[in-house]
Amino acid sequence: MALTWRAAVLMAAGVIPALLWPSAGTVIAWTLLVVLVCWLDIALAASARRVEVQRFLPQSVRLGERAVSELVVRNVSGRRLRGVVRDAWPPSAGAATGSVPGGPGRHALDLPHLEAVRLTTSLRPMRRGDRLAGGVTVRTLGPLGIAGRQYTLPVPGRLRVLPEFASRKHLPSRLARLRELDGRAAVQVRGEGTEFDSLREYVVGDDVRSIDWRATARRSEVVVRTWRPERDRRVLIVLDTGRTSAARVGAIGSQIGAPRVDASIEAALLLSALASRAGDRVELVAYDRAVRARVQGAAGPRLMPAMAEALSTVGPVLLETDWPGVVGQVRERMSQRALVVLLTSLDPAAVENGLLAVVDQLTRNHQVVVASVADEEVAEMAKGRESSSEVYDAAAAVRGDLERTAATTMLRRYGAEVIEALPDDLAPRLADTYLALKAAGRL
Repeated sequence: MALTWRAAVLMAAGVIPALLWPSAGTVIAWTLLVVLVCWLDIALAASARRVEVQRFLPQSVRLGERAVSELVVRNVSGRRLRGVVRDAWPPSAGAATGSVPGGPGRHALDLPHLEAVRLTTSLRPMRRGDRLAGGVTVRTLGPLGIAGRQYTLPVPGRLRVLPEFASRKHLPSRLARLRELDGRAAVQVRGEGTEFDSLREYVVGDDVRSIDWRATARRSEVVVRTWRPERDRRVLIVLDTGRTSAARVGAIGSQIGAPRVDASIEAALLLSALASRAGDRVELVAYDRAVRARVQGAAGPRLMPAMAEALSTVGPVLLETDWPGVVGQVRERMSQRALVVLLTSLDPAAVENGLLAVVDQLTRNHQVVVASVADEEVAEMAKGRESSSEVYDAAAAVRGDLERTAATTMLRRYGAEVIEALPDDLAPRLADTYLALKAAGRL
């Protein structure tokens, strides 16, 4: 049973006869009259249980983009169905207000017997992962609109929200640099471990050490060798999903920052897209004390969908990362020299207690890059001088920065490349480091 505001108005209207004929019998009679009218309206309302509802959803959507949840409602109650339908979604799904105010996903309904209507609810998810639809609540009203019936039908639905991949805006410029490294532009690339590409005529400004004297002797012109970076290298991205990945970065004032793992995911996606276009084989593992996601064996056009699907449900876990387990994961997958990218935190305690020993073991056989997200709020705290509390905060921020610098120096001493950048800058900085290593022949 469901009552509307009209029932409350009708009950309040009983004040008038109570004032005209002030007696207990008048009040009781008016109350019974209102109850009788409500029950009559309920009896004439269509049954909320005798409604067929089907849901249609896209399989996935990127974070920040819009999706549409469609409900096909068919009236099989035998009466005209007037009322409201609510398509329930969690707040993180970002459901828009329907045709009826008062809440998201509410739609007015006026449907004859055996007819159907399609109702759409616009969704704009605010978080990655699976957004699960709630039940569909049908509230039917009687002819007077005073009361009616209500029932919630279980109509399951799941919308997978993929990572936003906002860093893809940096991909065209990095691909242009990659084409230069590949020799498709007139740029000489030299370095140990690069592969011979082709011969071409000498141009003023070329390095004389690249002249191929045998080929020059066979022709009537000076010929130089061109080089290209090695292809088919192995790239393993290790995404730390431990306790430190839950810290929110980029929060200034009342603004709420995003978890550190979100910026790491953006960096992993950009690096994967770039390395795949460079002809390298990319794998990913999200790990803390157990494997939370893994991508392996995907290449070409299948790689990025697989990465987005695997990373969509990855979130921070409030556990300390098992760094010896990370070494085991790398050794299990990489028997030959590879580029190992550790997307983690440069928290001094975490570096000293686990990461240093791991990097020391990995750099013996692999090229290691440690990439971390810097917190913009800490940089702002270091500038505070207005009050004594701000001075203390600034001192703590500077001390933390010095400790991270010391940890970075230790990691570089073991042979690792270290990157620390703000959330929006981490992905392009990591891509630039990859290109620099490739140009130097260090992969």
